[in-house]
Amino acid sequence: MPRTRTALLGVLALLAGLLSVQFTGSAPRATAAPATFTHPGVLVSRGQLDHARSKVQAGQQPWKAAYDAMMASSYASLTRTARPRPVVECGSSSNPNNGCTDERQDAIAAYTQALAWYFTRDSRYARKSIEIMDAWSATITDHTNSNAPLQTGWAGSTWPRAAEIIKYTYDGGWPGASRFATMLRDVYLPEVINGASTKNGNWELVMTEAALGISVFIEDRAAYDKAVRTYLARVPAYVYLNADGDLPEPPAGSGIDTSAEIIKYWQGQSTFTDGLAQETCRDFGHTGWGIASLANIAETSRIQGQDLYPRIQDRLRHALGFHTAYENGAAVPSWLCGGSVDKGLGRVTEVAFNALHHRLGIAMSHTQRYTETHRPSGTDNYFNAWATLTHAGNPN
Repeated sequence: MPRTRTALLGVLALLAGLLSVQFTGSAPRATAAPATFTHPGVLVSRGQLDHARSKVQAGQQPWKAAYDAMMASSYASLTRTARPRPVVECGSSSNPNNGCTDERQDAIAAYTQALAWYFTRDSRYARKSIEIMDAWSATITDHTNSNAPLQTGWAGSTWPRAAEIIKYTYDGGWPGASRFATMLRDVYLPEVINGASTKNGNWELVMTEAALGISVFIEDRAAYDKAVRTYLARVPAYVYLNADGDLPEPPAGSGIDTSAEIIKYWQGQSTFTDGLAQETCRDFGHTGWGIASLANIAETSRIQGQDLYPRIQDRLRHALGFHTAYENGAAVPSWLCGGSVDKGLGRVTEVAFNALHHRLGIAMSHTQRYTETHRPSGTDNYFNAWATLTHAGNPN
């Protein structure tokens, strides 16, 4: 039977109830934000950085190769010049592309330079990261056109990673940190905090990743809580488990609630099994982005002491195993996407594989093979960058 709106509301209520409850007066409210935020704490923690740095200094693999690849990239160049603009205009598929690529890549460069600073302790890299972030915080006022929410999610998920490392590990000072926080709060957060329930899931997941990371940097507990609520509602609408019943859950607030509407939303796929994603039959590339954000959000939550992995680990491990099996050469059955899939998952599995396999001890043979044969992961030039360096075999 198709899911109904009533059933959906019940599921959302149950998910909300799983969160801890904080009482203010007589009215309870769900809360996920920590009482005190951990810094640096967006995707990578100080302990993770120290572990990876020690591996690089010892010349151990795969960390040394990942580090060398990062340092050889244009993102680590000390001669790089930021290209900010007041309004970034991004249409569908970044057409028009008025600052879209520049913004995404400058955010990655700021993060790369921040990592280079931490690994080398050469203050030139910290100053370059600051230079890039200051250039944008002094300039940008808005994102426009149809891809504005997605573009803001891509860049907005990366900026806080850089800012966290610089603000909380560089002792040379960052006078512009407050202005950068204002940029994130006023320009980026309003564009992503309300999600995108009717769009394909990778949109809302990366927007939520941005909202969560920004919330950590500006220490906004209400925004953090809202991002977690959006996340917990979207995950079961993005990755299917057999326990869900005949049909996947629809996105909360989307109005997609009949059998025909759900199947259409899942790219026409009408047979469902553990690990299938809402965008599987679109292509594996967009699915990989969704899975990456799904893991990145959980990773940040774990660093912040409010670990979401236990709530999403079954969907995450099945999604990884399902897609990497076909990436590794498994035959595509006739019931799946008409018997043909558009592969190209991307190098997006390190964070999730480390969390599930190395920290939680879950056997993941397909994912392990895929991850280890695609190292070092490098960057996709959108929002995923250097995860082999920061997360491969990292126990912290």
